[in-house]
Amino acid sequence: MASSGHPLSNERENARLFDYENRVKTAFDEIVPVLKKISALQHETDFERQAQQIARNELGFELPEEILANAWVEQLDMRRLFAWSVFETYHRFTDEFYTQAPLAHDDESQFDEFIQSCGFHTVDISPCADGRLAHVIRYVLRLPHRMVRRKSYAGAMFDIDDSVEKWVETEMLRFREGKPNTADKPTRYLKVVAYHYSSVDPLHEGCAAHGSDDDRAAAGGLERLHSFRTAVENNFCCGASIDLLLIGLDTDTDSMRVHVPDMEGVIHLDRFVDTLDVYKVTQYGSASEGREFIANQVRSVSPEVLEGTATFVARLIENNLSQIDYVRRNYGDAYPDTGHAERFIGAGVGFEEIQLRNLMYFAYLNTVEEAIADTDVGIKIFTGLNVNKGLPVPVVVRFDYHGQVPGARERAEQHCARVTRALNERYAELAEQGMLHILQVIRDCNANAPIEVLNCSVNPVIDGGH
Repeated sequence: MASSGHPLSNERENARLFDYENRVKTAFDEIVPVLKKISALQHETDFERQAQQIARNELGFELPEEILANAWVEQLDMRRLFAWSVFETYHRFTDEFYTQAPLAHDDESQFDEFIQSCGFHTVDISPCADGRLAHVIRYVLRLPHRMVRRKSYAGAMFDIDDSVEKWVETEMLRFREGKPNTADKPTRYLKVVAYHYSSVDPLHEGCAAHGSDDDRAAAGGLERLHSFRTAVENNFCCGASIDLLLIGLDTDTDSMRVHVPDMEGVIHLDRFVDTLDVYKVTQYGSASEGREFIANQVRSVSPEVLEGTATFVARLIENNLSQIDYVRRNYGDAYPDTGHAERFIGAGVGFEEIQLRNLMYFAYLNTVEEAIADTDVGIKIFTGLNVNKGLPVPVVVRFDYHGQVPGARERAEQHCARVTRALNERYAELAEQGMLHILQVIRDCNANAPIEVLNCSVNPVIDGGH
């Protein structure tokens, strides 16, 4: 593996982020080996005691007693144990995320000031729902995840109405409360699309929603950005308050293509800065020489780019050099898992804690019907990852809510129940075969509290095991 050492790479941050990623993913990846060990003991006289001891020592939690107790009269239900273990592991790392803030950003307190100096008051990013982009905020771009809006969609084809609603909410807060700045400040709402491609296997491991066609993925993202701006202009006559940015992510190396807009905000698909090229050219020079080269590259791609936009894009490119270094030091020239390797599906609203590559497939939705494309792609992915190997598809249905709003918690519970029913109906064959298991959780996002488990299909009689 190549050693780290790029002059613009943050090695201390890289080490901290890798420690977190390694701990979390190892916890999920130990589930199958541990369950195999437990399965081999199921006909032992003191099987239940041995199984629980192994689970406590190696997984960090106990298994449902009911499932273990039935092992002497029937085959041990490994599918339910697998789903339970995935859900328990998810719960553990989620609690850590909200109580210990392992991914806190060093520059979080200065972020609003920085983006406003660049001419923006909000950064709203829509990556593809593919789990290989789940780390785009905190790792690839090295931005503070709590200060950036992220909502993922299959193919990065974000919901225009949802984004318009968020824009309206943001502008209302500026007008009424002066947050993050007052409405008279000449700053803009930055909408970013992150599509993806594969440098190792471009014909098969690109974006599934676009048939692994990189040109279609980029063009689709740009078209959606234009439609968002047009929607704002047609409804509010103030499209000038919207800025657009298109980013392509190589899911094998975490390098990027940054399509720099011109002074009119026009983005050209064939004009971009390739951060891997920047990395290679600048890896043996000084930090100041590297920054000068980045600035020149941004200007060469778009000579008339606005100064603030150029500054922001240059920061993203510099940040990404640390991530390229991260991959090279820890994995080599490219990730070994060039394809999908997600551990579970997340459906609903929330999941701020999912900041790791290939951990979860996103399906943001309020109803299954409105996100059929996202959920179908997710089930297709997990048919290959799990079902074809005899393992069930674990799905976390989650809805975050604002605790200060009357009735919000009850509505979140209803959303969970409704989406769970819809998933079981749409994928009835999997559910009937025990190949689909669902954990229902909610979270009060105003209280900065951990998640609350409502129910679990593995063992509902004990309230999800909590």
